[in-house]
Amino acid sequence: MAFTPDKLVESLSAFRKTSNNNELVILSTCNRTELYVNTSEMTQQEVIAWLADVHGINKDDIAAHIYQHDEIAAVEHLMRVAAGLDSLILGEPQILGQVKQSYTEAKRAGTINSHFEKLFQTTFAVAKQVRSQTDIGASAVSVAYAAVKLTKQIFSAIDKSHILLVGAGETIELVAKHLQDANAKSITVANRTLKNAQALAERFNGQSITISQIPAHLAHADVVISSTASALPLIGKGMVESALKARKHKPMLLLDLAVPRDIESEVSDLDDAYLYTVDDLQDIIDQNLANREQAAQQAAALIKHRVQDFDVWLQQSMHIDLIKTYREQAQQLRDTLTQKAMARIASGDDAQTVLQELSYKLSQQMMHGPTKALQSAIQEQDAPSLNLLADAFNLNAAPTTKQE
Repeated sequence: MAFTPDKLVESLSAFRKTSNNNELVILSTCNRTELYVNTSEMTQQEVIAWLADVHGINKDDIAAHIYQHDEIAAVEHLMRVAAGLDSLILGEPQILGQVKQSYTEAKRAGTINSHFEKLFQTTFAVAKQVRSQTDIGASAVSVAYAAVKLTKQIFSAIDKSHILLVGAGETIELVAKHLQDANAKSITVANRTLKNAQALAERFNGQSITISQIPAHLAHADVVISSTASALPLIGKGMVESALKARKHKPMLLLDLAVPRDIESEVSDLDDAYLYTVDDLQDIIDQNLANREQAAQQAAALIKHRVQDFDVWLQQSMHIDLIKTYREQAQQLRDTLTQKAMARIASGDDAQTVLQELSYKLSQQMMHGPTKALQSAIQEQDAPSLNLLADAFNLNAAPTTKQE
């Protein structure tokens, strides 16, 4: 059910043709596809049928995988998604950028009007508020990010530190990305296959070596982060001991993210060698997740408050739309009757007679709705509605007597 970029643009354009009043934003990420729809013309089942048709799938085949939120519950869901409270990794920041991109695509396609403009701008403000006023994204909750954050804590000047990455798989790639974001300047990638090491190193302006070259380069490394699929340790106590002597016992941080271990556990016995394993990092991650859970409760309360504010705006907006519709209907009635009257006068009918008929028809049709409402309130003995209607049409004013 995922939307490729081309499919997204095509689908938004197709939806745009259904009606000028319908609004749609499609959020499609690695683990979710969501449609945010504002419409008075389509039922939920029709929206689901449209989604299934877009992908050429029987709607019954996806029924078990669909969740639905209505009205203000949908508003709260969107805000929770944008704030990272509904992500696989609680508080992850990428989702906000993805929601913003979805909004931008929808706006470009013309499937956003005033209600969704207000909704999404409010959502972006809420997500920013959650980030700034809670610790939802402050703590590392992935091994790669935890490793880099620990490195930054020990080597504050990470831009001046020499970092050796051992391996070229997904974890090391993610570590390299976080290091680049942290302004690391000197990165060397070691891998059994030099080609893979070169490919990764080039992406981050680093150097590449083979695993067999690690002993010759280890003394230059302030930080070693390793994650390979090796069955046996690649870095032993003796290798590190020799490197520390060459470094004149300048401290070295070693982070072993591999299972089984890439670095011999005896390395931790060496002075000036600080070895952390994936288990050590997992303890940090577990504590950080607990911190995020607490922050998530604060974020949820903040979102609840902003949802209530949006609901107030929505109700006010609906009332404003009601007034706008009433005035438009009155103006349309006036224009229609006036055009007919002008046409009769142009064809030779008596102008005074035409104007009298115009005033009669206009007053009758304008009074029709209020008269029915008053009759209904009287019959049902609905005093509150009757008083409201009386005030609205100025019927409580005392009659005045004019003397000449």
